[in-house]
Amino acid sequence: MKMQWSLILSILFAIIIAVFAILNVEPVQVNFLFVKTEMPLILVILFTALLGAAISGFMAMFRSIRSHRHINELKKEMTAKEILIASQQNEIAALQHVDGPSPTDENIKEAE
Repeated sequence: MKMQWSLILSILFAIIIAVFAILNVEPVQVNFLFVKTEMPLILVILFTALLGAAISGFMAMFRSIRSHRHINELKKEMTAKEILIASQQNEIAALQHVDGPSPTDENIKEAE
């Protein structure tokens, strides 16, 4: 559901930018660091909108890759801890069988 709203808002935003750009077609002077040039305002608006979308996309992709790596690290850590817990439970069970039933085990059997 979140993706649908995101897509709808993205399309709406793109339409608003396109209409705004179409209404502003007069040439404007653009100052790059050492170069001044004139180009239609529609190109300036569309270029900056596309540049902003590309930067946002790369940032989102970077965040996604980083979170996937973190998730994989946590899964590996969880697996290692599950193995440790299982081995400790086996060790406890082995020690209980060697020492005989504990007093708490006898109380449980009597309650049954």
